[in-house]
Amino acid sequence: MANQIIKKDDSNDENKLVVSDDNKKIQNTSQNTKVAIKISLAGLLIFLLVCIIIVTTFSVINYRDTKIKKGVSIEGIDVSELTKEEAKNKIQNEFLNKLSDTIFFQYGENQYSLALDQIGVEYQLDEAVDNAYEIGRIGSIMNRNFKVLSLRKETENVTIPVKYDEVAIDACIIDISTKLPEQVEQSSYYIEDDKIIITSGKIGKAASGDETKKIIIDALNNKDFNDAFYDIPTFDKYPDPIDVDKIHTEIYKEVKDAYFTTNPRMVYPEQTGVDFKQSVDEVKQIIAKERKDEYELPLKYTKAKITVQNLGMEAFPNRLSSFSTNYVNNPARTTNLRLASKKINGTVIMPGQTFSYNKIVGERTISAGYKEAPIYVNGRVEDGLGGGICQVTTTLYNAVLYANLEVTERSNHMFLTSYVGGGRDATVAYGSRDFKFKNNRNYPIKISASVKNGKCTIEIYGLKTTDDYDVKITTKQTGARTYKAYKKLYKNGKLIDTILLSTDTYSKHPS
Repeated sequence: MANQIIKKDDSNDENKLVVSDDNKKIQNTSQNTKVAIKISLAGLLIFLLVCIIIVTTFSVINYRDTKIKKGVSIEGIDVSELTKEEAKNKIQNEFLNKLSDTIFFQYGENQYSLALDQIGVEYQLDEAVDNAYEIGRIGSIMNRNFKVLSLRKETENVTIPVKYDEVAIDACIIDISTKLPEQVEQSSYYIEDDKIIITSGKIGKAASGDETKKIIIDALNNKDFNDAFYDIPTFDKYPDPIDVDKIHTEIYKEVKDAYFTTNPRMVYPEQTGVDFKQSVDEVKQIIAKERKDEYELPLKYTKAKITVQNLGMEAFPNRLSSFSTNYVNNPARTTNLRLASKKINGTVIMPGQTFSYNKIVGERTISAGYKEAPIYVNGRVEDGLGGGICQVTTTLYNAVLYANLEVTERSNHMFLTSYVGGGRDATVAYGSRDFKFKNNRNYPIKISASVKNGKCTIEIYGLKTTDDYDVKITTKQTGARTYKAYKKLYKNGKLIDTILLSTDTYSKHPS
């Protein structure tokens, strides 16, 4: 047994020895691994430390940088490594100065312009520069650094924001549209004698507001309108339908008699009634029945029963002036005086209206009752139709002067007359010479004219006011047959003004 134990022990010792060698190998491998790990960790730490140092350094440099990052442009203009102020100046010099200040449009052969200042255009340079400056400065440190690095491969372009007044753009489009050829013609009407002519209007062209506005805004945002002409988009614009009710409202007048009031003192002229001869519905049916370019419809007029000419003298309480001339009782001449006097007698002139002697008296004809009487023809005395009526004109002229009314047309005779002195006469000839005056007062005036008992008398009635002057007419002979006439205005006996009325030269009277 002793020998077996020893062998066993020997066997165990031998086994132990083998095990010991394996342990040593394992221990050596483990130590090597640990060393390698330590080296790797150390290397990683060193790498990380280097990265941290690089990133930190890059971040610090990036943070302290006060210029726009490299790779940034504004509207295609490189602003890399420029300060904000430098970038703004460069944009102004290289970009804005190249921009046109006008957008041009065309329609056919017609051209139209739209100035930028008309629509309040403002390019926001400061905002664009701020946006460019913020690139690489937004987000986390890593995001900023990554952005800065990426700019070296892929540059970034900043657009300049633009502001404009949309209301002004709309107004300019409307203005351009109104200048286009082939404008729409709206329906219209006009009155001719006793009928009304209504036109239907015609189709025209108009600028498309939305499309034209988009062209303008796109051009402003893209900044590509310089030296370009944009076609104006248009559409067919049809005239509005004929509005019979509106036309009727505009032309309709209710007949009104003239009348006056005493408190306040006012004269209201008559009004002639005007209306469609047919009913409004009938007119609508006529227009709806057949499409026509023009419709001709009758009108109905209703005269007032009382006109201003019919108003009694109580409507004209004050006599403003009176003037008379003497005449010789020549039957034919006296007839002419009476006919002309009768024509102007009772005439009422409203404030602002102008009186025309030829229009009121009319053409002097045999059918009107005028007679042959002496007149001046080519420097000689001959019988002529209506001879003598200039005495009525002259009498009226002087009455007008004393009423301080405004004379707008007057001519003197060729020769001095027998019924007034030089500078005080007025002649007329139907179709060539007229006598006119304007009622420059605030109240109507009425003319009273008579020819009787060797006198032609004309009186002017109206309403006196505290602003009225006392009038004196004087004449002065300045040559053999030349006269100056003056109107002198007095207030409370004091001369306020002297007005030269005329300078008249007369021919030598035929013998």
